[in-house]
Amino acid sequence: MAAKKDKNTPDSKITDKEGKQKAVNDAMAAITKGFGAGLIMKLGEKSSMNVESIPTGSINLDIALGIGGVPKGRIIEVYGAESSGKTTLALHIIAEAQKQGGTVAFIDAEHALDPVYAKALGVDIDELLISQPDYGEQALEIADTLVRSGAIDLIVIDSVAALVPKAEIDGEMSDQQMGLQARLMSKGLRKLTGNLNKYKTTMIFINQIREKIGVTYGPTTTTTGGKALKFYASVRLEVKKMGTVKQGDDPIGSEVVVKVTKNKVAPPFKEAAFEILYGKGISRVGEIIDAAVARDIIVKAGSWFSFRDQSIGQGKEKVRIELESNPELLEQVEADLKEAISKGPVDKKKKKSKKELASDDTDTDDAELDEDSSEDSND
Repeated sequence: MAAKKDKNTPDSKITDKEGKQKAVNDAMAAITKGFGAGLIMKLGEKSSMNVESIPTGSINLDIALGIGGVPKGRIIEVYGAESSGKTTLALHIIAEAQKQGGTVAFIDAEHALDPVYAKALGVDIDELLISQPDYGEQALEIADTLVRSGAIDLIVIDSVAALVPKAEIDGEMSDQQMGLQARLMSKGLRKLTGNLNKYKTTMIFINQIREKIGVTYGPTTTTTGGKALKFYASVRLEVKKMGTVKQGDDPIGSEVVVKVTKNKVAPPFKEAAFEILYGKGISRVGEIIDAAVARDIIVKAGSWFSFRDQSIGQGKEKVRIELESNPELLEQVEADLKEAISKGPVDKKKKKSKKELASDDTDTDDAELDEDSSEDSND
């Protein structure tokens, strides 16, 4: 017996414009009736085209991400070597989400969260939800339950490498269980992605890197947990420690560079540099100094720094101390910086300093003298 034909199904391809539009509208109405509102729409009519974001706590990184922070309702991967600043960055994002009035959960698979350090970075530890799961499946189920509650704004999982599958925990040390974690991540992310977008919950996975064995060409490192996270993540941030911040001979922090290796909401491959001070986190004042110098708001001549033709110190560390102890001055610098940032990115063709301009003038005068001497000799 032949299947009953839907009265709305045309016998052939619709070619006229009005007929096409009516058919599309009818199809969209049927989908909305059958599956619920918001499942299909025209992109130009979508009310949330401007992606909402959570600041990262770093001015430079917010600029590099293109939308002022990490996008809401998306998966973010933060990866890098040990002690590079991954968890510090995640804790700053937690603090910023809480400042926006958001509810945050921290799934501590590594059992290594330091509440004293988190509090020093601005995290409200009294309101922070924390879970220390026994195995990987439990961690992802807890995350999914929190997302489906519709009340959570941000979930941080630290780390992917610590999401050990239950079968591996229950098995013997000698058992060969290839690909268990990759399959766990693939299944979990398939389940989570839709709900994260639906409830506008951001999920940050902190990940570690591993050396690739036997690689001659291309990248020599990779991240744990298989390829699923690379695919599902809207933003991937690579954190690298580039140097040490010193006060005299004493180390007081790390110089860090974060590269946006993947970005689905803005142009990728941008980098942001900042300093992480031991026990204090990202140096916001240090970033303001760097950004202000790059835009000639603070003028640097040798080791001396000046703002609005007034000297504010010799050496970056002394300038940092001066700005931290003078909130009014810091506010003025920040106000000028925000105005400059709103006008667009820094011109890479940096303006020449007064010393360089003076040198150019001297060279020009010397050249003119040489020309005059040459003309005199010819006469």
